[in-house]
Amino acid sequence: MPRTCVDLPVSVDREAPVALTVQLGDRLRTAMRDGTLKSGERLPSTRALARQLSISRTVVTEAYQQLYAEGWLDGRHGSGTYVADLVIHTPATARSGSAVPGSRGALAGGGHGYGDGSAPAGGPAVPLPAGGRGHGEQMIDLRPGRPWVRDYDRAAWRRAWRKAADLPPGDRPDPHGVPRLREALAEHLRRTRTIAVGPEDIMVTRSTGNGLDLVAATLLRPGDRAGVEDPGYRVARNVFAARGAEIVPCPVDEDGVVVDGLPDDLRVLYTTPAHQYPLGGRMPISRRERLLAWARRTGAIIVEDDYDAEFRYDVAPLPALHGLDPDRVVLLGTLSKSLAPDIGVGWLVAAPELLAAIVRTRQNLSDRTSGPAQQAVAVMMEQGDLDRHLRRMRLEYARRRAAVVDVLGPMVTGDTAGLHVMVELPGEIIPSILEEARERGVLLDSTSTRHHHGEVRRHGLVIGYGSASLAEIRRGAAVVAELIGPRLADESRVAF
Repeated sequence: MPRTCVDLPVSVDREAPVALTVQLGDRLRTAMRDGTLKSGERLPSTRALARQLSISRTVVTEAYQQLYAEGWLDGRHGSGTYVADLVIHTPATARSGSAVPGSRGALAGGGHGYGDGSAPAGGPAVPLPAGGRGHGEQMIDLRPGRPWVRDYDRAAWRRAWRKAADLPPGDRPDPHGVPRLREALAEHLRRTRTIAVGPEDIMVTRSTGNGLDLVAATLLRPGDRAGVEDPGYRVARNVFAARGAEIVPCPVDEDGVVVDGLPDDLRVLYTTPAHQYPLGGRMPISRRERLLAWARRTGAIIVEDDYDAEFRYDVAPLPALHGLDPDRVVLLGTLSKSLAPDIGVGWLVAAPELLAAIVRTRQNLSDRTSGPAQQAVAVMMEQGDLDRHLRRMRLEYARRRAAVVDVLGPMVTGDTAGLHVMVELPGEIIPSILEEARERGVLLDSTSTRHHHGEVRRHGLVIGYGSASLAEIRRGAAVVAELIGPRLADESRVAF
């Protein structure tokens, strides 16, 4: 791939009513679509281009940042900015002139910030073999729940573990967790989740599942009724069932768990209000207030899973539900999505009396979180390395989500957040799509595996964009589009 720097054939009009940043972004997109700028070519620095166009460097920087977030550009600090590996995907339905109902440009343009609704262009993609992957090729994994772990600050990672290794091993681990980490977490939650907690309100866990199990072991007795979102997180259902609870599926819609109709005899209710899994909606404040009123009236404890709340790409993250009523809500968080699953560090925030009971449960079970891992995470948080990583990954995940939306367009549902999207489809066509996608080298998931008791209320594909590269996401999404198009066309003809 060429890595040469090019002179950009672009200009801006100071007299035009369109902002200079928008003009520059549009002109660069056009140049990349029509091949004037080719994959791998290096763009001028922001300073050089600002001087060439006689405009502010801030204008160029903002235009580059927008194009990077959308997936048009690649670049690392100190090594320059390059045109991304742009591949246009033209499904057979688009070539024949038919489009998926409701899509723009036959699945090409999702209207996701590209100005004219057009898709990235380039050379035609080499189609994946219909009978499976070729020799040496890897499957494209678009299943949800997997973050990108191949791009991290190695120097910061080594520094954190070196400093953790300098500390002597402890002989009496604090069941609450290492104090310095709890202090860093309290500050992190205050800044990112708008909740006022102190270190004394926090327990350091190994994961969300670990925290959920400690809550269940503390609150539930055999036969107690525990509510779980339906569709929702399988681990929550499994944890509650393992503690002898009767699982109560609680329907969800685009705004999260449906409060009207919640049973009055639930002991606990598990929910994901910041980004419902897997439908992808966020719970508005009006429903949050109704949910908390229900909990106060019934005496239930709400378990709030904050699993990927750091990753919003349109607005600032919503404040945590816990902040509205700390007495009724237990907040669970983890570094599994934001840093790496292998780190094995999460957190639990609860009211003092309940937290004390959970601590006693933990001691009775001889449960603990690795001390060195806690110390290493504390170093990363104190040095600002985690914040820098989160900022970098927000940009990275935003451009990957944009790539999915660019191919699949308005079929994509869910908030502009997190590491997955959903494509709602008729249930009868989903099994064949999953099978054929696998044959063509793309792994997908569906909502059918997220429902309880086998009753599927919402049908669709759940597409994760966390663990695949940007180029793989584009290719995988194109395969999905090619598989969906003819099936929806057949459905439309049958309905008609």
